[in-house]
Amino acid sequence: MASDEGQQHPLKIYWIMWIALFVLSGFSYATDFMDDGAVRTFLILTFMMLKAGGIVWIFMHMGWERLALKLAILGPPVAIGVLIWLMSYEGFYVEDNRHENLGESTFVPTEVHHGASKDEEAAH
Repeated sequence: MASDEGQQHPLKIYWIMWIALFVLSGFSYATDFMDDGAVRTFLILTFMMLKAGGIVWIFMHMGWERLALKLAILGPPVAIGVLIWLMSYEGFYVEDNRHENLGESTFVPTEVHHGASKDEEAAH
């Protein structure tokens, strides 16, 4: 006769995850004392993703799910992240090409009077 009880995970893995989250939070807090810059931003995002991944993997039981469900849940955010990275990469490419081929912008914004008629605007 089959057992009606669900799968039980050892408590040790949850304690290890709590300790890992505490340590990662400490590292994340330590980045507050760093100078602003790319390294600090990278570390903050790295610690954030590690903590979020650990929470999803252990506390939301994603580690024990079938591969099809993992891909169905985690695939779309990864695909969106890749597309965002591709768009930013293309943006840098376009910006570099504009500077290389057209030089720096000489555009000087002018003051716009919203709601003024064309005759009043021409008088200014």
